[in-house]
Amino acid sequence: MLDRDGYRPNVGIVLANLHDEVFWGKRVNQHAWQFPQGGINAGESPENAMFRELEEEIGLKPGHVRILGRTRNWLRYEVPERWVRRDWRGQYRGQKQIWFLLRLVGRDCDVKLRAGGRPEFDAWRWHEYWVPLEAVIDFKREVYQQALTELHRFLGADRRRARRAQGAARAD
Repeated sequence: MLDRDGYRPNVGIVLANLHDEVFWGKRVNQHAWQFPQGGINAGESPENAMFRELEEEIGLKPGHVRILGRTRNWLRYEVPERWVRRDWRGQYRGQKQIWFLLRLVGRDCDVKLRAGGRPEFDAWRWHEYWVPLEAVIDFKREVYQQALTELHRFLGADRRRARRAQGAARAD
């Protein structure tokens, strides 16, 4: 499903642990690292697509995470011609993405890279929030920078909320 400008709707997922480190996945049989992402099906909301992709790619269910925020607008990147499938050439330009920042409320052992039919990642690790963009395929780097910059404010808001909740619990 492409929009009229040739972009495929997609979601990107930045998953943070309690230490504000992010899930960093290594693509199967490649030396490229990235965040989970995937297409939005016809009739599917970005949030529903995010939860579907989260489960398909890393085995996490909605109860394992809490949504901290999302990008306001679509972030776009163009795919070089050599990466475009032959049957899409001439009409496909790239992806437009809504990015979500999630907090893992489950455990590391809940991550299952082989949860879906075909694994996207063959390894993963926690990495500091500002991931090394040189590890990301070049045509996605700018979108990663935009997403991380826009979503970063939600980490601070979540930390403040957690501190207020701890303070209220102690006051009881």
